[in-house]
Amino acid sequence: MTDSPRSHGRLSISASVKPRELITPTPRIKGAWTARIITLFPEAFPGTLDLSLTGKALDQGLWALETIDLRPFGLGRHKNVDDTPAGGGAGMVLRPDVVAAALDQAAVGTPADRAQWPVVYLSPRGTRFDQAMARRWSQGSGLTLLCGRFEGVDQRVLDHYRVEEVSLGDFVLTGGEIAAQALIDATVRLIPRVLGNQASTEEESFSDGLLEHPQYTKPAVWEGREIPEILLSGHHGKIAAWRKAMAERLTKERRPDLWRAYRAAHGMDPMDDQEL
Repeated sequence: MTDSPRSHGRLSISASVKPRELITPTPRIKGAWTARIITLFPEAFPGTLDLSLTGKALDQGLWALETIDLRPFGLGRHKNVDDTPAGGGAGMVLRPDVVAAALDQAAVGTPADRAQWPVVYLSPRGTRFDQAMARRWSQGSGLTLLCGRFEGVDQRVLDHYRVEEVSLGDFVLTGGEIAAQALIDATVRLIPRVLGNQASTEEESFSDGLLEHPQYTKPAVWEGREIPEILLSGHHGKIAAWRKAMAERLTKERRPDLWRAYRAAHGMDPMDDQEL
């Protein structure tokens, strides 16, 4: 007799206007950080969020993931959720009345304070997502993410509900589901106990405004390339200084924008930029 495959108790993909828990509700920890996703494709979740440490933390109830299927809020026999753009043009736009109904459902049981529970529309014209934003979100109670499709969402509903627009980067995807998984992953890993070693989140790229220093491991020599001698010295102070210097060098070379912001944040004169 073989062991049955691992099951997370996923719900069927039947239409529902209520948040659907993708993971069996036990043993969700009381007050666990929760992501609610409004999407036309709830079957896209949990996706990669079900893997590795984020998936394990999901099983343990350290955080929760729920979807709200946008389709049941659609109008008419065919549950239409979109219509043609006002003023003409290609594509379709998600209707404000349909999206509003989904946002109302997503708000049930959430705090009114947007600092505790942001409501976010994934949009290429939004504020660029970064580590500071992920850290801010991780310190709240949860997050509602609206995944757009087609040409986007009627601006009136975004304005009415004070929806924060956030971009994953300067490119366009067919929908917000992939971006939503990336944003959730970046946020969830900052929740205490998810990674197990909280120190690792304090030393990685962007945690102090710098790119991360290079990493090495065994063997000591590979293809004629050696691990930098300082890393084998056992002198923790010198190793820390080397890593910081390398992080500064890489940031200056590869991300001048981050380097300027880092110097400004640390009270350094940008006109007095020393060679690294």
